[in-house]
Amino acid sequence: MRLLKFIVPLQRPYIVIPCRNIVFGFNHVGYKIIEDYGNTQFFCFDDLGVEPMGRYFGKDCNTMGEILLSRHELFLNHAIKTHATTNLNAQELEDLYGNRVRSRMRQLFNLIAFDKNANDKRK
Repeated sequence: MRLLKFIVPLQRPYIVIPCRNIVFGFNHVGYKIIEDYGNTQFFCFDDLGVEPMGRYFGKDCNTMGEILLSRHELFLNHAIKTHATTNLNAQELEDLYGNRVRSRMRQLFNLIAFDKNANDKRK
């Protein structure tokens, strides 16, 4: 079995996408982006909370907040997992997305916190 990892190429079970890119897509394409990320694919939303507010045809939309609500429904109905990375704490996330979305985040995510002095894992 250990040989199998050398034969089969490494595939991530999820797609890592920066939240900024999702909002930029929303600004260009519109509400279809929310539908696209509310599907049954596995995603890791990178840098949650630092993305700008979405705006499509003059209407503001908390794009990532809406996507997280859709992902929560997927989790409840189909056990579809969602991953996210952020440098913000729980209170900062609640300030950005509101109490309702933060409540759903408690069910969606397991919090793994690193000490402020920990080595940067991206290097």
